[in-house]
Amino acid sequence: MRLIDDTKNALKNGEYDEKLSYLYACEKSAVKQYAERYIDVIDSFEKTFGNASDIALFSAPGRTEIGGNHTDHQHGCVLAGSINLDVIAAARPNGTNTVRIQSRNYPLDVIELDDLEIHEEQYDKAISLIRGVIRKFVDCGYDVKGFDAYTVSNVLKGSGMSSSAAFEVLIGTIINGLFAHSEVNPVEIAKFGQFAENVYYNKPSGLMDQMASSVGSVVSIDFASTEKPIVKKVDFDLQKHSHALCIIDSGADHADLTDEYATIPADMKVVARVFGKEYLREIDEKEFFDNIKNVREKLHNDRAVLRAIHFFNDNKRAQYEAQALADNDFERFLALVRESGQSSYMYLQNVFAASMPENQAVSFTLAMCDEILGDRGAYRVHGGGFAGTVQAFVPFDILNEFKTKIEDALGEGMCHILSIRPVGGYELK
Repeated sequence: MRLIDDTKNALKNGEYDEKLSYLYACEKSAVKQYAERYIDVIDSFEKTFGNASDIALFSAPGRTEIGGNHTDHQHGCVLAGSINLDVIAAARPNGTNTVRIQSRNYPLDVIELDDLEIHEEQYDKAISLIRGVIRKFVDCGYDVKGFDAYTVSNVLKGSGMSSSAAFEVLIGTIINGLFAHSEVNPVEIAKFGQFAENVYYNKPSGLMDQMASSVGSVVSIDFASTEKPIVKKVDFDLQKHSHALCIIDSGADHADLTDEYATIPADMKVVARVFGKEYLREIDEKEFFDNIKNVREKLHNDRAVLRAIHFFNDNKRAQYEAQALADNDFERFLALVRESGQSSYMYLQNVFAASMPENQAVSFTLAMCDEILGDRGAYRVHGGGFAGTVQAFVPFDILNEFKTKIEDALGEGMCHILSIRPVGGYELK
């Protein structure tokens, strides 16, 4: 916590420039926009909650899934990274038993700390995520008190950059800083977020989104044990390989697609149960392929079998991609990304919703990437799929052409050129 006037003056006079340059992976000459954003969130806090003497500032990034598409919920392996788009907050304890969180352009969320039970009528609402994260801190023995927070996000909702996971991690980071002496590590905060999303928000999800946002940088994660996932940071310098990371908004969002997402883990679990297991990661791959005819005949569900094939292959690819980066074999990495994209399209089948076959914005975006890139770079459906975004690794020498042609087809501002952020949930002190 720091006096508000001191904090704003420090942001204005450059005292935070080095930290902001590090946090947003940018040159110091570019940090002014970030400093102004934090000043704006402080001003908005005071307009919403009244004048305050001191304040704390927090940030949690969106994420990009690099390898392992829909492998995490089957206890598989993924490669993911945090990006330089984030949710930020100004926050402080309010001396009451009430938590008040105002997210810009959304209704005020108010939670009484003596009511941390699940509210089914609040499924799919941000207030349920807040309540779920608080519940985990309380269950771990932390004395969470009332606080006020004002949040602003530039993580595009429905973008595949996991705005909900970033919000969960932000709430966990705020509580950790205000009431837990920053004792809870990023892996545990990610688990708190997943718990809130699964149990309080009522949305099935794996742990990758929260983990990438909370831990930060590029991480290889093995979820064989979700209680103790193996998390390793991976050296990933796109600049060195003369490529940019682009996230392309297809123009379709994830609204009303929860049921489509839910079919993926459901299909995979159906296959796992044929072998008496709960998750595909528990099944020997050779045993699966040796018995694939019997599995298909028993289930009468070819989609489930195809999705299982995707899991086994993409689970390996995520590990191979991490190794390719460690070996500085960038061409091998790009080839694996392309293979993963093909597998998601053909076997995982998460590029468009089966219930709306006439709406194929992601398929169209992938087609445009193919036309522009040819055999250069790589591209694939990004994140959960069905709608949202496409990820592309684009050579610098055709980056401007790529962005121009993509936006000619999809609209201005639909191609986002991003950086990998070196840290996850963060308190700006």
